[in-house]
Amino acid sequence: MEEVLPRVLGLDLPPANPLKGSHSPISAIMPKREDFFKEPVKPIEVKDGRSISALLDAMSDTSFQGRKLGEAFRAWDAMLRDKDTTVMLGLTGSLSTAGMWKIMGYMIDRGYIDLMLSTGANISEDIYNGMGFVYGKGTPWVDDQVLLEQKIDRYYDEWADEYKYREMEGLLADFIQGLDRGYIYSTAEFLHLLGRRLDEQGIDSMVTRAYRSSMPIFSPAMVDSSYGIAAVYAARGKGRVVVDQFKDFEQMTEVVEKCDETAVVYIGGGVPKDTIQLTAVMKALLLERKTKKEVVKPHKYAIQITSDSPQWGGLSGATFEEAISWGKTSPNGNNAICYCDATIALPLIAHALNERGIKRKRQDLSFLFKGIGKFMKK
Repeated sequence: MEEVLPRVLGLDLPPANPLKGSHSPISAIMPKREDFFKEPVKPIEVKDGRSISALLDAMSDTSFQGRKLGEAFRAWDAMLRDKDTTVMLGLTGSLSTAGMWKIMGYMIDRGYIDLMLSTGANISEDIYNGMGFVYGKGTPWVDDQVLLEQKIDRYYDEWADEYKYREMEGLLADFIQGLDRGYIYSTAEFLHLLGRRLDEQGIDSMVTRAYRSSMPIFSPAMVDSSYGIAAVYAARGKGRVVVDQFKDFEQMTEVVEKCDETAVVYIGGGVPKDTIQLTAVMKALLLERKTKKEVVKPHKYAIQITSDSPQWGGLSGATFEEAISWGKTSPNGNNAICYCDATIALPLIAHALNERGIKRKRQDLSFLFKGIGKFMKK
């Protein structure tokens, strides 16, 4: 309690330090009773014509996850207005199948994202949609053996056509077969070239939009998706293409070294979240080598929308308070975790940001593609 109260109330009081055996009496730090009510909870009134952005602002003065959703919106709004900050987005879950991928496409088009890390699933299952194939509304209350016999794949309460899915995997395999075997690619380079191919074929996707904007997308778990299947198909015909995950991290390190401050948005958690978190640690370690001094260089802003909880010890549910101990996120209060289904929170925040009409110039990270310039001329 000695440590929690000052943090919760935002009071400038010295907390006890249990690691040093501090035994300051609680009376020495206990705030006055009236301090507990300096920031009141404000009931939401229903108003005609209220915008989504105004509603989320009002929700930030309520409680529970409604407050957290409002705080996430405010933090996202703030990071986009901070001109010296590079915004990185981590994307997990089955969001493309659930109808969320065009929201990320909007963020890319508007320059609201400078760099993205995604699971392979999210940046392939939107291609399925872009090829003109649909996901069907379904139900979890079904005999999955019947679906297997019908070649219908289930994502909780929606369906995909297995035969159409194979067409998408075939498209990816054809692309991989055409790649130069003498070059070692990062996933960002690989996906930039794929984006060009999809753009030429008129297939809309996040990778397509990122290519048009010269925005890098990394996929630290690419093989765990249709890309892995497509790569095996392609290797049977022409030999393996080498995609180097270490090169990914080296390129991401280049990015954080060049930028002043970083901001992070995590939709879900998983490998994309931890990889982005580690870039802050890497930047600090390199600065320590250079300056010969202790350095902490956490992400200035951090937002997460997740349905995972922290008590199981997993990274996806780990709090930003925990990340502070690693030097990954800042203790300055620009952090917000909302425990909510992303298919609820993400559309609300995206529409609220759209209402604000924030103008932002994307950070130019096109230098990451200099190595594949010779392939872009083909």
